[in-house]
Amino acid sequence: MTEPSLKHPSLNIVIACGGTGGHLFPGIAVAQELKKRGHRVTLLISQKKVDAQASKSYGDLDFRTIEAIAMPKIPSLSLLGFGVRLYKAIRFSRHLLDEVEADVVIGMGGFTSFPPVYAAHRKGIRTYVHDSNALPGKANRMTAKCCTNVLLGIEEARHYFNPAKCIVTGTPVRQEMVARKDKNEARTELNLPQDRRVALVMGGSQGARNLNSLVIEAARQCADLCDFLIITGSADFARVSQLTADMPHVHVIEFCSAMAAAYAAADVVISRSGASSLTELAHMGKAALLVPYPFAADDHQAHNARVFAAHGAARMMRENTLTPDDIAAFLNEVLKDSSLLASMNECALRLDMPDAVSRIANVIEHTDHAASHD
Repeated sequence: MTEPSLKHPSLNIVIACGGTGGHLFPGIAVAQELKKRGHRVTLLISQKKVDAQASKSYGDLDFRTIEAIAMPKIPSLSLLGFGVRLYKAIRFSRHLLDEVEADVVIGMGGFTSFPPVYAAHRKGIRTYVHDSNALPGKANRMTAKCCTNVLLGIEEARHYFNPAKCIVTGTPVRQEMVARKDKNEARTELNLPQDRRVALVMGGSQGARNLNSLVIEAARQCADLCDFLIITGSADFARVSQLTADMPHVHVIEFCSAMAAAYAAADVVISRSGASSLTELAHMGKAALLVPYPFAADDHQAHNARVFAAHGAARMMRENTLTPDDIAAFLNEVLKDSSLLASMNECALRLDMPDAVSRIANVIEHTDHAASHD
């Protein structure tokens, strides 16, 4: 990788990163790195609750809001309204780019990225889009046509774009994840036992109910094997708490604000396979059972999970065929075979790109990208 210039001229950079945590937190990480290097950064986020909460947590960054516009299915009666909203979002973006005198625009994915990237492209401004999935979404494939380069979280996505435009950078992890925590300290922080194996379960708030139910039944079979830390999401917290009230080896929390500690405390993880979760699993070097969210757009979570499974870092099981016995069998296999667990952890670590945020910042700083290619 090209090292960043120590005397690089200051740039005005717009990062469009709203809509979901998977777009937002990598965008914030890139913004923090660029600001540290002396650049002026404006973040464009959506009006969703997740974005509003994050903007309050990072008071040192300049956030602006833009309407997140998802393209309706074709044919659809919603297309006319979509076209009007898209035109307004592009016009808003054009005015914003003029206001901040933008030199560079980068979209971190999703339909929040398209209007500012398109507006910048039309104005002759350098543009980039970052995609963290093995199967890129339709919005990113459309946005990429307006981009100077396409930045990829993983190599497997390259053939969905113009390969000559692609640079594999990895996906940045949240700042609090960068330094790995000590396992014993993490378990003390989370009130978990020091002398037991721990399985971390994070189905997320979207569609986790069935997965949580399967894990609870598996936990009944694994009382002598390990403890469970289940992050339920707000919608399922009360139900899971009630169902596990008689299971002292199951620890239930609604939301975890100390995810670095949760990963450090865990020996193995049961998880969905969104790109941000997999980026964190790789960074933390954690073996996993991946259960893709069955209603993800274009089934992209299954594509992500297959990459990790192919590299030996995880096992993938479909939710519609998954049973408590399957989960229990997986846990018994990996937690009773230290060499297998160590091998899966190592395979996960090999998928990590710990310098992803620097790679992205380096590309943005340099107009000649030839040296930035892997």
